[in-house]
Amino acid sequence: MKCPFCGYADTQVKDSRPSEDGTSIRRRRGCPKCHARFSTVEHVQLRDLTVVKKDGTKVPFERDKLEYSIALATRKRNVDPSKISTLVNQIVRQMEGLGEPEIQSAEIGSFVMDALLKLDKVAYIRYASVYKNFSSTADFEDFVAHLTEKKDNGK
Repeated sequence: MKCPFCGYADTQVKDSRPSEDGTSIRRRRGCPKCHARFSTVEHVQLRDLTVVKKDGTKVPFERDKLEYSIALATRKRNVDPSKISTLVNQIVRQMEGLGEPEIQSAEIGSFVMDALLKLDKVAYIRYASVYKNFSSTADFEDFVAHLTEKKDNGK
């Protein structure tokens, strides 16, 4: 692993720990050249996934983009960062569990929406505002009213 500070190519692993859900390993590393310390996270990748966007273009799936979008939705909310990581792991496993090398972007969005609804309602609404392309306050009002209606009906 290359040192992100000085670029030295041969860093050393100081400590390794599995994540809570056992799907990744966090490694604490040190650079013998500049003595900097940094962490890396390794994830198991069962297959290469390709995302099919709404316009039909295909791009490689990027776990970091998924994690960033969830982190953005939960920003300034009382959500533990480890829960975000666990959530991302669950969504990636869901996608890999489909058994298909290609997945529609709308399906990924649906997985994220389901997971955020259980995690944090405000983050769910924030994500929905982008995912469903809200263009006015009326869109927010309708969405929240529908959410409240579902809750009142016990769904």
